[in-house]
Amino acid sequence: MARVEFTGSRVVREAGAWTPTVHRLLRHLRSRGLTQVPEPFGIDQDRETVGYIGGAVGAYPLSRAVRSEKALAGSAALLRRLHDAGRDFEHRPEDVWMLPPRSPAETVCHADFAPYNCVFHGAVAVGVIDFDTAHPAPRTWDIAYALYRFAPLTAPGNHDGFGSLESQAGRARRFCDAYGLPAEDRRHLPELVCERLQGLVDLMLTRAAEGDEKFSKDIEDGYADLYRRDIDHVRANAGAIREGLAPLP
Repeated sequence: MARVEFTGSRVVREAGAWTPTVHRLLRHLRSRGLTQVPEPFGIDQDRETVGYIGGAVGAYPLSRAVRSEKALAGSAALLRRLHDAGRDFEHRPEDVWMLPPRSPAETVCHADFAPYNCVFHGAVAVGVIDFDTAHPAPRTWDIAYALYRFAPLTAPGNHDGFGSLESQAGRARRFCDAYGLPAEDRRHLPELVCERLQGLVDLMLTRAAEGDEKFSKDIEDGYADLYRRDIDHVRANAGAIREGLAPLP
């Protein structure tokens, strides 16, 4: 786990080859009025400094406040603002992203938009942090993973999940409603959730094979198998989830 230090109102954490691009993205987002993202202060060798956003992240097990309808809708609205602000980000040949860009690059996706990377005051979403995995991609790439985490579209037995299939599909619809996602963009979300999770499993296996101890530990702790069970859950219930995602008449 990356070492994080707090110095007053600033956070010092490990930097990567992508950090200069991410800092430029953060400056762009803030210039568009999205002050709910960290303010970048600079990079010193292998450490970056960003502003601290006060509040509590949505740690597991999720609190009642973070599981609330208010938190669900507020998080979706925050994601929409992030995507809208990132549409006109200037892409440069020297840009480096941790993850490969995806086409069509409608905006710059966060790529790990989940309760644990959102900051809350009670049930109010006031910020989003940890942009290491950000990269150009379609909006629905972010939305698919957000639905997995916020609905949450998890199989029975997943300790981070809750709710029946009907409840999960209903929460997924309300997230999309609060985001303002058109009906035609919702139809392929179940398949996109599966693709997103399979990509996560593949990344874990690749990094572990390369000797990354964190990913090796995650696999040892059963996370790859957990994601596979969630993929099977979404795939087996794709029809019901798709029907539940449709806007109400």
